[in-house]
Amino acid sequence: MGAQMKTTIEISDALMDQARRLATRVNATLSALVEQGLHKVITNKKRAAGFRLRRASFKGKRLQPPLQDAGWERIREISHEGRSG
Repeated sequence: MGAQMKTTIEISDALMDQARRLATRVNATLSALVEQGLHKVITNKKRAAGFRLRRASFKGKRLQPPLQDAGWERIREISHEGRSG
């Protein structure tokens, strides 16, 4: 296990009471519960912030000449030509 640091945090009385009851029920220390909670929050935040949509545009300024004035319906028809179903 890595180095440990003592620190003081303020927790509402109601939350502290719930944490104490849970710690007793699961036979854990309050420190262990706090560490578990922090690990979970950090993991979730990394996951949420970790995804970034890559730029996937193509070189060029607009649609090719046959499609420049086409609406979405026509573009969709062309993209599905030759497919069955």
